[in-house]
Amino acid sequence: MKVIILAAGLGSRLGELGKNLPKGMITIFGKTLIERQIEIFHNCGINDITIITGHNSEVIKYTNVDYIKNPNYATTNMNESLFCAKQKFDDSILVSYADIIFEQQTIEQILRFRQDVGVAINLDWKKNYKNRTQHSLSEAENVLIENYKVVRLRKNITECLPNQKIGEFLGIIKLSKKGAMYFLEKYLKLKNSHKGVFHSSPSFQKAYLTDMLQEIVDSKIIVDPIITKGLWMEIDTTEDLKRAENLLKN
Repeated sequence: MKVIILAAGLGSRLGELGKNLPKGMITIFGKTLIERQIEIFHNCGINDITIITGHNSEVIKYTNVDYIKNPNYATTNMNESLFCAKQKFDDSILVSYADIIFEQQTIEQILRFRQDVGVAINLDWKKNYKNRTQHSLSEAENVLIENYKVVRLRKNITECLPNQKIGEFLGIIKLSKKGAMYFLEKYLKLKNSHKGVFHSSPSFQKAYLTDMLQEIVDSKIIVDPIITKGLWMEIDTTEDLKRAENLLKN
């Protein structure tokens, strides 16, 4: 099992903090977000960890971790950052956004997943947007589930049928070795051939991870929801940071 942490992005909504630090290097009670993740992965027996850097990459410094820089981080998005580490796609992989906080039990739940492509999801997600004025409910990366399978991934899914459920994507996916191969083969094909809009993004180069997952779904490859419970937070704004400090303190 390998871990890839996506930490190349700009923290534009974190004000002065985002100008000088990648979001994953924000510190809460003496530990950065990335440091918290690394500690949990080690506790779960995962030591092959790669961090994809970009914005202010020189400030991310941890021992026994591999680093790969997305040289085009300012003009591309998460999907391109992920495949900067395409040489790592020879084993099962856990992919994580760098700007999230989660408990060890969340990763333990995800590691028990045994299918090829799984996305971590919270079904009780709307409560996390209560009084969250700087990051509205409509900006959530949603997942539509039907018959226990993922059928759609994009922001702001608001309607579903009686046999469907809407969850929030937690920014963590788990791929078996076969699942990693699916992803890599699809990426290499699209990299050389795709033109124009790519799902919810203006181009393949600017695709989010959810766009790539939707492509996998549309290719008739089964994507399973991994329903998780436990503390999870995204740090996208200064308001999120204060909320995280209060929750962790209590």
